[in-house]
Amino acid sequence: MAQFEKSFTLQVPSSTGNLALIREFVSTVGAQAGFDEKDVMRLQLAVDEACANVIEHAYDLEDTHEVTVHALVDDDAIHFEIVDNGKGFDPARVQEQNLDELIRDRRSGGLGLRLIRSIMDDVQYQIIPGEKNELRMVKKLKKSS
Repeated sequence: MAQFEKSFTLQVPSSTGNLALIREFVSTVGAQAGFDEKDVMRLQLAVDEACANVIEHAYDLEDTHEVTVHALVDDDAIHFEIVDNGKGFDPARVQEQNLDELIRDRRSGGLGLRLIRSIMDDVQYQIIPGEKNELRMVKKLKKSS
């Protein structure tokens, strides 16, 4: 059980214009948690991608909704939870496309979940139909020897 925990929450309208604010939030919390600049940038990228997906896919770019980002820092990790009440999706049904094909065909999309999974140590998605969608991501802190 963690001896230390700090909790932070940011709730913003579902506009791509708020992605910069979300990145700043992640940067501040990540730095406070003890991540170096390179890891903070990776955290920003993963959370930004998740929130951009919510805005684009769950809300169809309608800015009348909200995106909530919860961050919890404990002794061992930083936990992010992205919550929305838009259209959910089943990540198990998303076929991982061949990276070379995506590049060759110059298609946008198809990389978001792969990117998030490559950055974070644990990624879980839960849909509560008619209520909310939650994407939970965990990045473990590197312990100095």
